[in-house]
Amino acid sequence: MEIWELILLFSSAFLGGTGVFLFKKDNQNRLKLVLSFSGAYLFAITVLHLMPDVYSSGNHRTGLFILGGFLLQIVMEQFSEGIEHGHIHKHNHHHYVFPWGIMLSLCLHAFLEGMPLAQDRHNELVFGIALHHIPAAFALGSVLIQNNLNKKYVLVLLVIFATMSPLGYLLSYQIGQGSIGNIEIYFDSIMGVVIGIFLHISTTILFESSVDHKFNLKKMAAVLMGVGIALIGFFIH
Repeated sequence: MEIWELILLFSSAFLGGTGVFLFKKDNQNRLKLVLSFSGAYLFAITVLHLMPDVYSSGNHRTGLFILGGFLLQIVMEQFSEGIEHGHIHKHNHHHYVFPWGIMLSLCLHAFLEGMPLAQDRHNELVFGIALHHIPAAFALGSVLIQNNLNKKYVLVLLVIFATMSPLGYLLSYQIGQGSIGNIEIYFDSIMGVVIGIFLHISTTILFESSVDHKFNLKKMAAVLMGVGIALIGFFIH
């Protein structure tokens, strides 16, 4: 386990969320470029690293868990309103409203994303998830503010969200080390669910980061850069 990975996961989400207090206007173009890069990188890492490793265990039911994870993400998005994709939805609330569905589903999503990171050979995935959490946390912070939550309360909620991936990392690490009973026998199944979530998130980002499904030059460059970095890591290892 690397402490710097836990710090990076926490700080990227927290700083991304608190960034909402610094920028008065949403810069959708920059957010889309960041999303395009992280989506492409996350997809490439999933295909090049996670899927081959989980299938190498010889578990013929792995595909069922991947499909389950894909469908689980669809269900979670009904409550999160697509914030994990960097979507910022405007709500015209004139009183205090707590978005329970958004907060809970987004925390569960972040927790599950942190679980594959416990394996040393997946360290490069930390950067993809950390980068992906920046626009997601920014969108979460925007929604919380739009729902008229107190600034201190927003900061507390952002801290909670930022701790989810590190907690998933820590739990997965304990499972991998066999520290939690015999739960480690289900590690490949958990990985399958996470892979399904990653596939849904990354492909949705890539499709939705363009207008009318048309890539401009900057977005194409961001996608190629994300895939390229993933390929470099693949051939180095």
